[in-house]
Amino acid sequence: MLQVALKEWAVICDLLVAGEQVILLRKGGIEEAEGPGRFRLEVPRFALFPAWLHQMPERIKPRWRERVKIYDAEPAEIVIAGFGVVEHVWQVRSRKSLDALDDLHVWTPQQLDMRWNYKPHQPLYLLAVRVYRLAAPRAVANNARYSGCKSWVDLESPDAIDEDGATLALNDDAFSLMVARIERSLFR
Repeated sequence: MLQVALKEWAVICDLLVAGEQVILLRKGGIEEAEGPGRFRLEVPRFALFPAWLHQMPERIKPRWRERVKIYDAEPAEIVIAGFGVVEHVWQVRSRKSLDALDDLHVWTPQQLDMRWNYKPHQPLYLLAVRVYRLAAPRAVANNARYSGCKSWVDLESPDAIDEDGATLALNDDAFSLMVARIERSLFR
């Protein structure tokens, strides 16, 4: 049972679960492990917790923009449809290297600039996330502990996510091809 969730824009959670995207960009919560140049996320296995506030349709490429739903307040109920396992973490060395990955994500250049420039003293990391669809989406009541601007949510025991019966969003071969493509683009 998963008791930790990562909050990410709802549209990104939907795309991850659909197998349309495998990458996330993060600052913080990542540490060097197993020697120089190797990184890991503090919590590498997590439920995908859709965040509705602060989604910006104009920061999503036009093809996916209509999927962004805007609310004035977070919904009373959050539907969790999948979970992720971080398989690879790379430090992004330059903003330009993200442009070479343009076909692998839905963010606009403005959103990438914002992520790159946010807390400039901290490095930006690209995560390759292996995503699993839950056997049945799980609705959890939103509460004060879950709401607000935070990256990580500790799910209360009754809201823990059952991994049994989950299926891969993207098969092994497709995921491996994505990882190879990311490595070629980031380190050329």
